[in-house]
Amino acid sequence: MIRRLKYHEIDFEKYANCLENSAQRKYSAAKDFLDITSDKQWELLIYNDYEAVMPIPFVIKFRLKIVHNPMLCQQLGIFSEKDSVEINEKFLYYLEKNYLIRIYPFNDVNCFKSDLKKKKNYIIYPDSYEVIYSKYSPKRKRKLRSEPEILNDSEVKIISYNDAQEFIQSHLLGAEKEGDTVRFINIFKEFSRSGLVFFYAYHYQNKITNVIAIYSDEKTNALLGTFNDKNYVKISGASILIDQVIKENIEKKIFDFEGSELPNVEEFFRGFRPELKPFPIIESSKKDLLFKLLSPKYLLKFLLK
Repeated sequence: MIRRLKYHEIDFEKYANCLENSAQRKYSAAKDFLDITSDKQWELLIYNDYEAVMPIPFVIKFRLKIVHNPMLCQQLGIFSEKDSVEINEKFLYYLEKNYLIRIYPFNDVNCFKSDLKKKKNYIIYPDSYEVIYSKYSPKRKRKLRSEPEILNDSEVKIISYNDAQEFIQSHLLGAEKEGDTVRFINIFKEFSRSGLVFFYAYHYQNKITNVIAIYSDEKTNALLGTFNDKNYVKISGASILIDQVIKENIEKKIFDFEGSELPNVEEFFRGFRPELKPFPIIESSKKDLLFKLLSPKYLLKFLLK
């Protein structure tokens, strides 16, 4: 049986226990991550007594609750001790029947009978750094071998949010509106305050040329953002920063690249020879949502009281 719980009704201890012992574990489903990225606008579907769980983030538009994955949150979906197609289909049916859905991403372990669109993600699983490095593409290895005059005048540092903020704002790509940029920066600020995100900076001639934002928990490092000064693209600072994080942590932690729909970014990630891990996703256009909303069957159901 699937039940729907509002945020204040969730037993977060049982929720965390289900996540940590699940076959699909994803850092992005953790309470702290969702609280920050969604501003606590999420609820939960549970199967029996937290045997399986499915977090549902949402936004409110014109008094309507619309399912929409938060900024910087790539994958959610269903979490259970063993992935079950049968249970997953029940969650999918409940989701589509009871919600207006703009975008909802499942995770790369969730399997369905239904034919769902998939997006790409790339992951490196724990191993010795030597083994991981040996798999890098020849081009990536060349990028990591800096010229002596560059190497002698360069440095990798972990910097504070305050030191990273101005650089990120100046080199943030992909934000469609000014409000998106503000929200993006505020999420990083809250992550930093919570000790969940670290900013690695590449300095060349005492100037920051590249910054990466790394979300870190006990089992995963995730690349939440890469920010580059285009005037210094030839020194390969981003490659060096990512390699540094991999070198320091890959024996114990997954490195999650968080995927990309941009061909040049995808090509950049593939140079590290990660594993391709596609994940299912439901997406509806604004037009499709409008048609569904105007249907008599759904109109009253989705209007908030």
